[in-house]
Amino acid sequence: MSQEINLYYPKELSWLSFNERVLQEAADKTNPIVERIRFLGIYSNNMDEFFRVRVAEVRRQLTIYTNNKDEQKEQEIKSLLEKMHKKILGLTKDFDRVFKDVERTLARYNIHIIDNTEVTEFQKNWLEGFFKNKVLRHIAPILVHRKVNLVERLNDSGNYLVVQIQCNDKANRYAIIEVPTQDLSRFVVVPPEKSKKKKHIILLDDIIKLNLERIFKGFVKFDSLQAFSFKMTRDSEYEINDEIDESYMEKMSDGMKQRLIAEPVRFTYDENMPEDMLEFIKKKLGMSSLDSVIASGAYRNFRDFIGFPNVGREYLENPELPAIHTQDFSQYDTVFEAITSNDVLLYYPYHRFLHLSEFVRQAAFDPNVKHIRMNLYRLASKSRIISSLIDAVDNGKNVTVVMELKARFDEEANIEWSKRMTDAGIRVLLGIPTLKIHSKLCVVTREEKGELIHYAHIGTGNFNEKTAKIYTDFSLFTRNQEIATEAVSVFDLIQYPYRSFKFKHLQVSPINNRTNLQKLIRSEIANATQGKKARIDLKVNNLVDAELIDDLYRASQAGVKIRAIIRGMCSLVPGIKGVSDNITITSIVDRFLEHPRLVVFENEGDPKVYISSADWMARNMDNRIEVGCPIYDSRLKQRIIDILEIQFKDTTKARVIDAEQKNSYVARGNRKKIRSQVETYKYLTDLEDVVDTSDDEIPEKP
Repeated sequence: MSQEINLYYPKELSWLSFNERVLQEAADKTNPIVERIRFLGIYSNNMDEFFRVRVAEVRRQLTIYTNNKDEQKEQEIKSLLEKMHKKILGLTKDFDRVFKDVERTLARYNIHIIDNTEVTEFQKNWLEGFFKNKVLRHIAPILVHRKVNLVERLNDSGNYLVVQIQCNDKANRYAIIEVPTQDLSRFVVVPPEKSKKKKHIILLDDIIKLNLERIFKGFVKFDSLQAFSFKMTRDSEYEINDEIDESYMEKMSDGMKQRLIAEPVRFTYDENMPEDMLEFIKKKLGMSSLDSVIASGAYRNFRDFIGFPNVGREYLENPELPAIHTQDFSQYDTVFEAITSNDVLLYYPYHRFLHLSEFVRQAAFDPNVKHIRMNLYRLASKSRIISSLIDAVDNGKNVTVVMELKARFDEEANIEWSKRMTDAGIRVLLGIPTLKIHSKLCVVTREEKGELIHYAHIGTGNFNEKTAKIYTDFSLFTRNQEIATEAVSVFDLIQYPYRSFKFKHLQVSPINNRTNLQKLIRSEIANATQGKKARIDLKVNNLVDAELIDDLYRASQAGVKIRAIIRGMCSLVPGIKGVSDNITITSIVDRFLEHPRLVVFENEGDPKVYISSADWMARNMDNRIEVGCPIYDSRLKQRIIDILEIQFKDTTKARVIDAEQKNSYVARGNRKKIRSQVETYKYLTDLEDVVDTSDDEIPEKP
């Protein structure tokens, strides 16, 4: 298919459309007010990552094409950067508007966010004491002079104040103060002066502004001080040193150091910052015309608002949904008995993640277990999984862990986990330097009647207790020896990538995932051509792989009905006459992050259902170890189809993905109001008689 530009929506602009959907949730007055402000934090955190990754990548492309004197490509990239910048400026204005509305709404519930100019004398006195006793010890200003390299001194996860030091007989001087959110909560609840009904919250930023003189008095001569917030975002990429005398872990550590001094790609600042101060900081940071310089409200690092406290009534945040304790496990004495009886499918956060950690815990002390193999990508800061693996080693079992050091923004934590596991006696494999290991596998090998039997877990999400409470993901447990043996082969592939491996059941990137998907799509095309019913239902986080998009276009042209739910980036353009008439796409953004990857093929009335760790992106198909798995159990297959059907019927949180990605909500018309995450919970609880209410497994707020 010819590469016409209008057939592929730019993935960067599509990502911004996704984050706009997050901002819509913050603006949605049907959401509890505290959840709305937390969505502002999620939006901000997403935007930070967008600049570190997407914007930085486009900038690098522009540099390459400019150096190679490829004028056509250079102009294309410049045009894309301009469109991105225009979209970002529009979203920034929307963000500021939504934040002001959220502030006003909070006030109606007697929760007031105050700044340093609004405090009463009583509050000022209390805050001065709080600053002296709790905050000052964490403040170390950087006095900016000619030899100070701010690019090296600042980190892009920090939130900063630039202080202008004015002295009548000298030129203005400047200092930088980092707001110490690593050590203290960003939000401080001020004790009530009179009425306990009103709650006042002030940010650390404003507490510091209120106490500027206490910081500098006696050290720097000044007549007046004023401070304004700013934030810098860096390019997140780094190069891996190829020196043969360094271990892979040492190379990764060196790469992390490179990130700390990478070039800035964004500078955001308080729109009230004086022009001379703004120019001074921009010059010190070496901001160029290619960088995004964005004026906004008084606060930076809104991602902290993800943890905004509810100091009011319970109804100001989402009600808890007690996690489901599935009878597929609970009616058996051991997880191995349960999985031997039937394949088990969990759907987080509706089901308890404890079922998965219990699988590993029981394996750790079961005398019949000989070997535990596991992929780890992102871990919770306190991981019960790791504790159980260490227990397994203490119990004399072989434990092999594949630790992906290149999990973006989790590299440092994963290096530390690797060291801890190695010290405990776990065999840690650091993967393949040229391929990220993104599969979600765990295989427990058990001796039963003199034979080694494999029990496999194959999932769509990470082994992470924290994200399992806010991400929706599938986990399949199976004793099917053909599938489980192939799962073991994936570990062999990671250890011996130079060997040849074939997979009959699993879809493994980069071995056969792409070709298997294309074969299944072609089968639906053939059925449609013969006048048979043909359908493809797809749910992934991102759909941007041009080759697979072309396959879907061909399927649409042949008459295959295609429905897709794409949470994030979508480069496929639905509704193009003669190309994608038979394709409809929606996106769901709600309380939980929709994270599963799955696809259903009609297959002449006998649906083929697959869950996978892989998005439909070139990197997931060709440059990562990913695993997709067929669902053979008819009961579980129907469960996935039913859940997917509920989501296709969402008339509350679903947006239409059209040619312009305008994010219009799905029109309800005369249909029943359906919020798919709520309906999914009802559907799953109807399948079970037991709902567990233990506190540690109740889904947390996003």
